[in-house]
Amino acid sequence: MNSQEHDFFAEEFKDLDLTSNEIIGKDFDDCSFEDCNFSHISFKQCRFVGCHFRHCDLSLMQVLDSKFSDIVFEDCKIIGVDWTKASWESLTIRPMKFHKCILNDASFWGLKLEEMQLKECEAKEVDFREANLEKVDFYATDFEKALFRNSNLSKANFTHARNFDIDIKTNNLKGAKFSRYEAVRLLIGLGVELVD
Repeated sequence: MNSQEHDFFAEEFKDLDLTSNEIIGKDFDDCSFEDCNFSHISFKQCRFVGCHFRHCDLSLMQVLDSKFSDIVFEDCKIIGVDWTKASWESLTIRPMKFHKCILNDASFWGLKLEEMQLKECEAKEVDFREANLEKVDFYATDFEKALFRNSNLSKANFTHARNFDIDIKTNNLKGAKFSRYEAVRLLIGLGVELVD
């Protein structure tokens, strides 16, 4: 990645190691990143549109005032990212897609993330409180110790999701889909005792 360039269009980046680097004010359009190490990287005022990350380590990435639209993360490690620090204004935000990623210890607190995909992921201890997650696809994701409160989960897909603790009194679940046996977890907050 040339430090003098500002705009990158349809470029393919492979096996980059930019651990703990700081990238400021770069635009990435329709770029692909494969087998890259971006752990502890700081993206400041960067813009990512239509990009695809595959087999990358983005753990503890900083996303200060950076914009993300129509991004696919596939088989990536994205632990400990505070997505609330990104810029969600002044850009037509198309939903991000996370497939088979590890997103543990992340925060999406208060964000508007309608129609995002979080499929077959680990989302342990992730903060989804106050977020608009309408129509989000959470298929087969593990939500152990994830936080949901005042979250809009209407029409969300929790099919084959597991380990979620969602209080039906403090979250909007209208039209949400759950697998029959996992849906029993929704009764925990009601103090209901289940017997066979």
